[in-house]
Amino acid sequence: MRQITEHIYEAEIKGLYKIEMPIFKDNRGFFHEVFRLDELKKATGIDFKPCQWNHSLSKPRVIRAIHTEYWNKLVYPVTGKMYAAIVDARPDSDTFGAYEEFIFDNTKDNSPRFALFISKGLGNSICAFGNTDVNYMYLVDEYWDSSKAKGIAWDDPDLNIRWPISNPIISDRDRSNPRMRDLFPEKYEKKQ
Repeated sequence: MRQITEHIYEAEIKGLYKIEMPIFKDNRGFFHEVFRLDELKKATGIDFKPCQWNHSLSKPRVIRAIHTEYWNKLVYPVTGKMYAAIVDARPDSDTFGAYEEFIFDNTKDNSPRFALFISKGLGNSICAFGNTDVNYMYLVDEYWDSSKAKGIAWDDPDLNIRWPISNPIISDRDRSNPRMRDLFPEKYEKKQ
């Protein structure tokens, strides 16, 4: 990862950022400022204007995957142990078909905490793999519209994501997502 600002790092996949703000702890617990809009804009060049705040709870062994987003998204797991795989599903990108993985372990107050900023067109997926539920909050800059919702198969063999569990719990919607080569056949014809 390449450091862009004091608290923001850009991943190998362009448009994917890790935000590591300081945590202030004392005998009461901790305080964590998750991100600042001005620093995010400086790092990304994106004028992120959240209009919807979502909260998702995933039971252990749940995989939510792989949702290719039409919006910019800032994600922050609050509790639990979570694996995230972010896929580059932008056909014109130099890193098309690549993914990066992150482990969030927020099972203790002293766990390191961070957020991800995921730009439009990247596929977002998570897996709750600890013994407790994962509470996952995210801000987006467009309103939910089911007609724009797209996805990629969680078990796409071309991606070969190394999920940390076997026998996952997956929604019917996510089970029916197409593979990358079905969505972008021209990208895979060139590779053969």
